[in-house]
Amino acid sequence: MKRYITLLPVAVLLLTILSCKKDFLENTDKTKLTDDLQWSSEGNADLFLNDIYSALPNYWNQPENLDNFTDDNDAGFYYTSYNWKQGIVEASSNDYTIWGGITGSGDLTNWPAIFTNIRKCNTFIAAVRNNAKNFSPEWLNKRLDEARFIRAFFYSELWMHIGGLPIITAPAERRTMDSAAIYTPRSTFAETVEFITAQLDSIVKDNYLPPKYNKGDAAAGRATLGAALALKGWVELYAASPAFNDAQPAAGNDPHKVAGYNNYDAQRWAKAAASFKQFIDSYGNGRAYELFPDPSAIWYEANEYHSEVVWDRQVVANTMGSSFEQYGGPVWINGAYYTWGNYCPTQELVDQFFMANGKSITDPASGYDPQRPYVGREKRFYDWIVYDGAPYKMTWMDKGDTIYTRIDKVRPSKNQIDFGTDDVSNTGYYFKKRLNPLVRPGGGAVSGANFIYYRYAEVLLGYAEAQNEATGPDASVYTAINQVRKRAGLPDLVPGLSQAEMRAAIHHERRVELCFENKRFYDIIRWKTANTVMNVDKHAMKISNTVPDNNTGVWKYEIVPLNHPHVFTRKMHLNPVPQDVIDRNPRIVQNPGY
Repeated sequence: MKRYITLLPVAVLLLTILSCKKDFLENTDKTKLTDDLQWSSEGNADLFLNDIYSALPNYWNQPENLDNFTDDNDAGFYYTSYNWKQGIVEASSNDYTIWGGITGSGDLTNWPAIFTNIRKCNTFIAAVRNNAKNFSPEWLNKRLDEARFIRAFFYSELWMHIGGLPIITAPAERRTMDSAAIYTPRSTFAETVEFITAQLDSIVKDNYLPPKYNKGDAAAGRATLGAALALKGWVELYAASPAFNDAQPAAGNDPHKVAGYNNYDAQRWAKAAASFKQFIDSYGNGRAYELFPDPSAIWYEANEYHSEVVWDRQVVANTMGSSFEQYGGPVWINGAYYTWGNYCPTQELVDQFFMANGKSITDPASGYDPQRPYVGREKRFYDWIVYDGAPYKMTWMDKGDTIYTRIDKVRPSKNQIDFGTDDVSNTGYYFKKRLNPLVRPGGGAVSGANFIYYRYAEVLLGYAEAQNEATGPDASVYTAINQVRKRAGLPDLVPGLSQAEMRAAIHHERRVELCFENKRFYDIIRWKTANTVMNVDKHAMKISNTVPDNNTGVWKYEIVPLNHPHVFTRKMHLNPVPQDVIDRNPRIVQNPGY
């Protein structure tokens, strides 16, 4: 049976405990005793912390994710990403839903929700410290570092979208605080990075948490040293990237220094490389973490907490399950309607997958044939992309199917590309990466597969990128990226690459390996390539027969534009601070351009 952290609201769980205590029921001062009881034992205090764990974003359960805001996916016109891709982003909105909002690329990351959770972390930290006599030192040390990690994680999620944030580390006591203390200003970009990374570094040095939890461990799902160090490396990598590590941030003129460093320092790359190297040397290479051998099964429920999982969010079927399978994958399976077809790879992404010989399709020596584009591709292509003529068989299916997206007048398919507004893909592709093969789509939140925030492949690719920028493509850079390529069945990179050539190889590998994992958005923002890739139309694969009435001709493969609007302006490197936040706190400044 799957073990998991209890993630019901604290009030419900506390009421269950208190209802069994006769002395509590006989006490008239229930409010005071409830607070005392909350921090009277490790079990009761855990209820509060578990409630914070339950607030970790479950990115499975939404029909729109960050890939919709990129050049990798063609999303529905009714989602927030459709407005965002037209350059419509406004600070005045407080609509954080996915249904046509204009607050920016939120992905469940919004100011009010994040700071509510940060306040909960601060309350827990202060309360257990004030009641330390009620807890064992081992429990106290572990739970404090767990809470500090979760707080740093919440900060990092909002920081990536907003920039510098108010740093709040203590519960607000409005009765004793003056207005200057209540109205906390935004810290600079640099100060926010320093706060997050210093907290994570302290957790790693404390060494109170284990490097990793494995499947079946009672504490699986809680924070670990591996999660802290991986997150530290990622934050440092993000901050060292061109959008922020420059004399002027990508978002624009930044007098308050909230949108970037406002200077360049190559040592920022070196810091990120050092954190990732520390992870690899301390926990990687088969110690606690290594690449999982089968990339197609990384997200399967049966494989939870395997060797590659660094930080995830627990999901339990039906109780707190995932409905991800309803939103993506082929719309029609064996003639029946199953999914919303929301995750449809663009031709731009499909073209990034290598040939089986490891060469790009643009390489004349690759063997790629544009009229046989799905022949001889790398393993990840067949594992993750559903293309015209692809065999499709999930465990839940009684029989397999073949998915056709071609325009076929003789034997029309319900998945046939139509460039319309229905659920069928407009790109000619679907994806199957991360789908739970056990779950029949459309059944509600019935999947129990955990959501993985960070995995070991990202550590390796993060190290390769940071080290290449800091020192150039030394042997350790090759070793890191070649591990990922080898797992994918690809040959090693050719030796002797220049720094620029290695940079391109790493960017290419990240796009393929991490596709449809909410990573591409952050990459095009931090690399300052969003302005290039998001200001042009995306493409689809149109397949038709040269003699359509009887299919006696040849099947013709044409790359055609989607004719969907795409606008990316400079300010969109960051989301706006919500105007209602600024209205309530006059010390909060707005991001450039809004």
